[in-house]
Amino acid sequence: MDIKLKSIGIINSPYKLKNDSPRQGRYSDETSIITVFNEFVDGLEGLKNYKYLIILYWQDRAERDKLKVFPHGKTEKRGVFSTRAPVRPNPIGFCLVELLNINKNKLTVKWLDALDESPLIDIKPFWNELDSI
Repeated sequence: MDIKLKSIGIINSPYKLKNDSPRQGRYSDETSIITVFNEFVDGLEGLKNYKYLIILYWQDRAERDKLKVFPHGKTEKRGVFSTRAPVRPNPIGFCLVELLNINKNKLTVKWLDALDESPLIDIKPFWNELDSI
């Protein structure tokens, strides 16, 4: 099966290197700018009605060949699928962010842990009644 993803934008964040980024985006109030490519701008209609968004992005600098990792603060390796480590066969980043502003094709958000220039895969509104227990 051949799966193809298409980047719909680019993320500009203050995190240039892996060690610069927080363990989880919610631990930082730094802001990032998500630029949606012009061909996808129509897809932003209605997004201003949401305070929180789920951002999916490609962790293009992550290792893809490990199936066991040391979770943060742990001393024993575990299967990568039982962690949120970026090291995984398909390094898709998932981050809940707070939407601060939309200006045309640029979204200003906080809580995003993506490295600078990470490719944006998708944006979804966060719905408390569906995305929480």
